[in-house]
Amino acid sequence: MNKQALSLALTLALVVGGALYFTNLLQSPIVRLTLLIKSSYHDGIENIEHTFEEHFNQQATIIDLREKNRYYEQQLLHFHQIADDYQKLIQEENSTIQTDAKVELVRTLSYVRFGDPYRVWIEMDNFDVKKVYGLLYRGYAAGIVVSNNNKAMALLNGDVKSSYAVNIGASMAPGIVRGNNERRLIVEFIPTWIPISVGDEVVTSGLDRIFLAGLKVGRVVSITRASGYQSAVIEPYFYGKNPAYFHVITQVR
Repeated sequence: MNKQALSLALTLALVVGGALYFTNLLQSPIVRLTLLIKSSYHDGIENIEHTFEEHFNQQATIIDLREKNRYYEQQLLHFHQIADDYQKLIQEENSTIQTDAKVELVRTLSYVRFGDPYRVWIEMDNFDVKKVYGLLYRGYAAGIVVSNNNKAMALLNGDVKSSYAVNIGASMAPGIVRGNNERRLIVEFIPTWIPISVGDEVVTSGLDRIFLAGLKVGRVVSITRASGYQSAVIEPYFYGKNPAYFHVITQVR
């Protein structure tokens, strides 16, 4: 009887011990797999949260940079106008300085006509169909804005009807720049008695009330003389890149 009891106790101990051993052996990979799944899940959740956070941060950064760009464009125009008026003040002591230029950031919508890279529709608030506006891209004169069927149409540098008043070189020779349906522009009606040279910089004069004075247009690459005037071909700083956004000068003074 004692032998049977002892045998039964040993058998029971072996069964229990084996059950515990094999249970741990079987549970170990299951536990590891469960932990791996949980870790992957939490990593995935964190990645998604980081992605959303980066997206909204980038969007906020873009909006902030766009506002700063608008501010700096406005300040640049003010500095141009102050510099121009300061030069006039030196020449004439009774000049008055007034600076109230305003610019508006506008978005390009589409070409007016496919195949014509020099005319685009723009989205502009408070557009006055009776006015002609100066168009800027990164501080350079880029063309003008006019009305077409009561909508704002940008005539970029290169368009034959895109014209405005300019000065050339240190002599400040006056002229009118216009497009020629190609990359380079033409400055016409330059008086022959005012010397100009290849390499001279061309800037807006501001006398047409479209642009402020002193905004860069391009450089002279060749000069011709005929009919009592000089003409100059210039390489523009802005040429038909059709960016998504421009600045429009809505008020010169």
